[in-house]
Amino acid sequence: MASFFRFFSLHRLQQCRRYLLGLLSFLLLIVLACNGATIFCLPVPFPAKIPLGPASFLPENVARISKDWQSASTKQLATLMYSVKEENSLPILQKSHKVVVFPQKRRRKHRMAFKMLHPGFQPVRFSTRVKDFFTANSCGIRFFMTWISSFKSFGERELFAVQSLFKSHPNGCLVIVSSSIDSKGGMNVLKPFSDNGFRVIAISPDCDFLFKSTLAESWLHRLRRGEVDPGGVSLGQNLSNLLRLTLLYKFGGAYIDTDVIILKSFTNLRNAIGAQTVDLETGNWTRLNNAVMVFDKGHPILLKFIEEFARTFNGNKWGYNGPYLVSRVVQNLKGSDRFDVNILKPMAFYPLDWSRIRSLFQGPKNEAHSKWLRGKLNHIRSKSYAVHLWNRQSKKIKIEEGSIIAKIISDRCVFCNSSASGFGSRKQGV
Repeated sequence: MASFFRFFSLHRLQQCRRYLLGLLSFLLLIVLACNGATIFCLPVPFPAKIPLGPASFLPENVARISKDWQSASTKQLATLMYSVKEENSLPILQKSHKVVVFPQKRRRKHRMAFKMLHPGFQPVRFSTRVKDFFTANSCGIRFFMTWISSFKSFGERELFAVQSLFKSHPNGCLVIVSSSIDSKGGMNVLKPFSDNGFRVIAISPDCDFLFKSTLAESWLHRLRRGEVDPGGVSLGQNLSNLLRLTLLYKFGGAYIDTDVIILKSFTNLRNAIGAQTVDLETGNWTRLNNAVMVFDKGHPILLKFIEEFARTFNGNKWGYNGPYLVSRVVQNLKGSDRFDVNILKPMAFYPLDWSRIRSLFQGPKNEAHSKWLRGKLNHIRSKSYAVHLWNRQSKKIKIEEGSIIAKIISDRCVFCNSSASGFGSRKQGV
């Protein structure tokens, strides 16, 4: 009987062991099944608050979107071995859109211009500041300049252009459209002028306001979406070409490049643009230039210029969206009574073509050359409103003693006895 009970106890023990092993196996299967399900069903959160629409297609925003994606779900994406390469990723556009992928070098080249074009780049409303500036000052004439570069590069040549402006227009008002000069450091550059009572201000541009209700508005949207290739020419230069047109269209006044020295008052100029070259046989102009323009607010030819820019923009041809643009438009409108435009002879703003600009910086070599210099200087003084220095060609040329430029500097400086007139130093390059 004792052996029977021992057998029965062992049998029950084995049954309990099998039961426990079966239960553990079942629980293990459940755990494995749950783990397997998490592998295929792990939720991947999408990045929050990433704006959709045209602004997100800017080249610099592509990298930002990639970073936002990664920071929104770092752990989960890591478990799935999912990675995003910032330099290669692009947002998906509709099939009808052509995506322009800008090389890294080109993106760096256009960085400042793209920053200005960003829809969020509106520190204080541009229109309000400009109107307040003009309202607070009784302006004899409104002048505009653009500067799409560092305020530190706004040097002697540019400052002397401002001096010459106020020498000829002491009651004039100057708005420099620039994000870099519209800063504490930038305003220090202009402080000598404001301290002496001259009306000058730097204001960051609001492209959305300036381009609104023109074809430039759609061009800007397409550029932001990546549908316009900015090209190899500086986008800042082409943006300046467009800004000057919209500034005059919205406000009216005179635009001058920062390498233009003004010699006499623009008061009698109206709706004027200068010829750069003429046909020597016929006397007809062959090319215009947009370095100096004077137009009434809302002039219809300005709208034509803006439309031509938006429709035919080419970022790979130097001057195509500038001097060549205004030349094309005016040529096509010849004979039209709707457009009242005064085409001034080259002597008005471009007394020497870019290919001969060096002669203005040279001192007398002999008696015959000295006589030519005197005659040329007198001709410029009597016939020219301004002198364009063709910065690309002359910026490294030094001013020689007795040169035409040396005498013009002596005539047109405002701070003649101070360091603020540094452009006049004969020992420094310009």
